[in-house]
Amino acid sequence: MVARMALRPLLHVLQGARKTRSWAELKLLLRDRLFPATTTRANREDPLPPLLFRMATAYWISQAIYVAAKLGIADLLTDGPQSFAALAVATRSDARSLFRLLRALSSVGVLSQVGSDCFALSRLSEALRSDVPGSLRAIVITIGEIHYQACGELLHSVRTGSTAFNQVFGTSLFDYLQENADASDAFNRGMTNLSSLLAHAVLLAYDFSGISSIVDVGGGEGELLQRILELNPKVTGVVLDLPNSIGSENRALSDGGRCSYIAGNFFESVPEGADAYLLCGVVHDWDDDRAITILNNCRKGMAKSGRVLLVEMIVPDTSSASFSKLLDLNMMVMTGGRERTKAEFHTLLDAANYRVTRIIPTMAPQSVIEGMPK
Repeated sequence: MVARMALRPLLHVLQGARKTRSWAELKLLLRDRLFPATTTRANREDPLPPLLFRMATAYWISQAIYVAAKLGIADLLTDGPQSFAALAVATRSDARSLFRLLRALSSVGVLSQVGSDCFALSRLSEALRSDVPGSLRAIVITIGEIHYQACGELLHSVRTGSTAFNQVFGTSLFDYLQENADASDAFNRGMTNLSSLLAHAVLLAYDFSGISSIVDVGGGEGELLQRILELNPKVTGVVLDLPNSIGSENRALSDGGRCSYIAGNFFESVPEGADAYLLCGVVHDWDDDRAITILNNCRKGMAKSGRVLLVEMIVPDTSSASFSKLLDLNMMVMTGGRERTKAEFHTLLDAANYRVTRIIPTMAPQSVIEGMPK
């Protein structure tokens, strides 16, 4: 844990966060890392089926969580337990079917069953509320819809090497999102919520002192950059992304407009002259050729002595369990992108004429990969 929190950034973040909206989310990050939530234990009188069978049916749970998120169950339970009948009325659902859903979620710790017919929030389901720091509701909805449908064609990707999402929806993910407002809204809000939590892990690990300007390449609604600027008042920043991802081209921070937004395409160009080009979860969306194009554009645009900062998961070289290996499958079906090992990041950055200067682990699954032009 100590290795994932450099002392200087840690003290800087703790000092600054107490004065901002970041404090609640920072406390949540530290709580979940130091005291992770657990699910309910199996009843010895009700034996579990074989492990492989439970793995194969895990989508039963993921879809049940999605339905609860879509119906807004956690928001309805904010003030305390409610009966399944009352929840059915509020969500316009069939009462007995909703009861079965809630009972199943309670059996795995996502909800808590109170008596025979009432249900309450558990620690896990707090994150399904819409209005809490670290909300996962939006990302659960997008996972349960477009990700779920694309993953159903994983076999197509494995057999052909092509993207399953395109097979299912007839177009690429990002083209689809530009044409489908509801899907785009859920996707963008989900990415924003994840970025908010990830921001603190990045800030606790990476020292932004000495940087005066940042371009957040593919930064969506700019949540990550805004959190960096919040705790680094001398830094200015620009978010570059597609118009539907930004939502508005004229947003500005309340502290004097240090964050601006530009609608554009990072395959064509990026804003010039910044000290650092931040790419959070961008490179893994693309194959090597297209990732190199983005990195080349950043190198051409950056100031002298500039750097690129990739925030990505790193696939371990060993056969150990790692969430990055599962996310890699998701990227294969969604965009044709991939997760990469340390060696693959070195090769990728070398091909774009960078040298890897540091790889810094964070409290999150992602690391900060710093590269500078050769």
